[in-house]
Amino acid sequence: MKNLLYSNLVDYIDQLSIENLSQERKEILDTLAEFIQGKIDNNEVCNFNFICTHNSRRSHLGQVWAQSMASYFNVFPFYAYSGGTVATAMHNNIGLALKEVGFSIENLAEMENSVYAISLGDNLPKVIGFSKMYDHSFNPKTQFGAIMTCSQADEGCPFIAGAEKRVALTYDDPKEFDGMPNSLEKYKEKSEQIATEMKYVFSQIKIKK
Repeated sequence: MKNLLYSNLVDYIDQLSIENLSQERKEILDTLAEFIQGKIDNNEVCNFNFICTHNSRRSHLGQVWAQSMASYFNVFPFYAYSGGTVATAMHNNIGLALKEVGFSIENLAEMENSVYAISLGDNLPKVIGFSKMYDHSFNPKTQFGAIMTCSQADEGCPFIAGAEKRVALTYDDPKEFDGMPNSLEKYKEKSEQIATEMKYVFSQIKIKK
């Protein structure tokens, strides 16, 4: 369903290069692809829950980009979620970085922990972005892949109830650049890194004809 994504978003994904990913990183990403492939081959729904400490930055990027790449590579049924070990708020720079590459974002409930509708295309389901615990009622309870996007959450949660697969796919936190003149650029770089890796994952999936 690549054609259902916003055209600017398709253009952005088209130019992402997966050629320079390290072998070490690919080995981790391959475990995600294998999990998805197994679900697709068995005609099962595939759910990913991207988990970080605060569910404010990296986990949201993982969720949005995984859902986008599922559409780009026509991998269905696939649903991406995110959560944290505590609930805070989705950082404003996440929305700004995503808007710049073609997403449409609407603030559904403006408050300390705002709720956002992140649109990948006019006729695709929206990703609902807000900070929550990883076991929040909004997220799947069983048979999901738990993708740990920060080392603190990975170390602090040795057991994720209901997870069928757990993968440590950690990223440096762009939070360290908050308040600096180049803050948004660093968020965009992190978004591109995660987008590129999710493109690699979903490019590995073989779809039945």
